[in-house]
Amino acid sequence: MEKTTASLIRRIPLTETSLIIHWCSDSQGLIKTVAKGARRPKSRFSGKLDLFFQCEVEIVRSRKSDLHILKEVEVLKTRVGIRNSYVQTLAAAYFVKLIVSVAESATPIPDLSHLLERAFDYLDQKQPNKHAILHYEKELARCLGIGHPDRTPAVSIYNTFGNLPKQREELLAMVPD
Repeated sequence: MEKTTASLIRRIPLTETSLIIHWCSDSQGLIKTVAKGARRPKSRFSGKLDLFFQCEVEIVRSRKSDLHILKEVEVLKTRVGIRNSYVQTLAAAYFVKLIVSVAESATPIPDLSHLLERAFDYLDQKQPNKHAILHYEKELARCLGIGHPDRTPAVSIYNTFGNLPKQREELLAMVPD
């Protein structure tokens, strides 16, 4: 069993009673777990598996696939403020999609994980603005070593990885300068 601190970045129903949970952790990178029985009313995971929660998780690694077993969860931060508005939730989703599009699964990503944690903590307290979105992209490009003085960070990310999440246009149109 392994323990790590991670943020919940995606939840997908697996069966009538179980969920697939995607996490972002500095020491484990992007990892997927199965939370068996998580959808049952009296589950030990009840109230602990929501988007953007930062948790201490205990995982049993699978030897056959990249889908591991989630054994224990302790919520450290709920970050319920991210759900205060659509634009805060949209910004958090955009930040997650960027990380997922540039990081490899199961590879330690301490700089990217800390960047995402800081972004979530910011969105938990404040509405995003254009400066915050562009700052996140700039820091992401810096962490990846792809910053270029003649290009915006978004262009550098696009040129290196081939795409930007579709939420970007909607998000930039909604946030103030």
